Amino acid sequence: MKLKTAIWILWPSFLAAIIAEGLVFSLFRPEDLLLFGQPHYLSNEAIYSIGFFAFWTICAISSAISLFIVRDCFLNSKSAEDDLLN
Repeated sequence: MKLKTAIWILWPSFLAAIIAEGLVFSLFRPEDLLLFGQPHYLSNEAIYSIGFFAFWTICAISSAISLFIVRDCFLNSKSAEDDLLN
C-alpha cells in the first residue's frame, strides 16, 4: 500500500471517528453502557479509547471501500497516462 493511499484512507476516517466519538459519548455516559447485558469494570478513559478505535476502524473500512470504488471507476473511464490515483 502506498503512503498516499494510506493517507487518503486514514485521515478522513480519523476525522469521522472524532465526530462519531463526540456524538455518541455526548448522548451516552460510559458508566451506562453494558457489555453483553452485564456492567463493565473498565475506566471511562478505556471506554473512550475502545470506542474511538472502533469508530476509526469502521470509518477506515468505509473509506477504503470508497477509494476502491472510485479507483475502479476512474481506471475504467481514463487512460493510464491520466491516472492520478497511482
